[in-house]
Amino acid sequence: MTTTAHPRAATSGVRPDGGIDPRAPQLAAGLTAVVLVAVLLLPQPYGTALLAVQAALFAVGAVRGVQATPHAWLFRTLVRPRLGPPTEWEAPEPPRFAQAVGLAFTLVGLVALLAGATVVGQVAVGFALVAALLNAAFAFCLGCEVYLLVRRFIATA
Repeated sequence: MTTTAHPRAATSGVRPDGGIDPRAPQLAAGLTAVVLVAVLLLPQPYGTALLAVQAALFAVGAVRGVQATPHAWLFRTLVRPRLGPPTEWEAPEPPRFAQAVGLAFTLVGLVALLAGATVVGQVAVGFALVAALLNAAFAFCLGCEVYLLVRRFIATA
């Protein structure tokens, strides 16, 4: 996608055609990585409670879209006004799919921790953490790439 001048895009980071500023999901991934590290380091039941909060945040992003998350509000309110316009725009569907993948991993982790399967829970949280770190540090959204691969596979099937 390419950037176009539009008043709504300048203030909200969302284009009229639905494209989003890709820096917003990257910020969200950074915040998510911090939360997931805390989940792994905090004693129980605090880590499990924090994981439940993260799962709820992923659920909002998966159901309502990444633009509706508290992270997006934080980006729009505090970060976006201090940045220049993005050099490109991103379709909202891949990050939304990535949120659903994150939700799946956090739910597996949450159920496992609640059931006493600590290693399974920590591994699930670890996978979500790696994906969040890839996006935060390198702007590589693993869930987005999986979304694109699935779409290509469906298109050729």
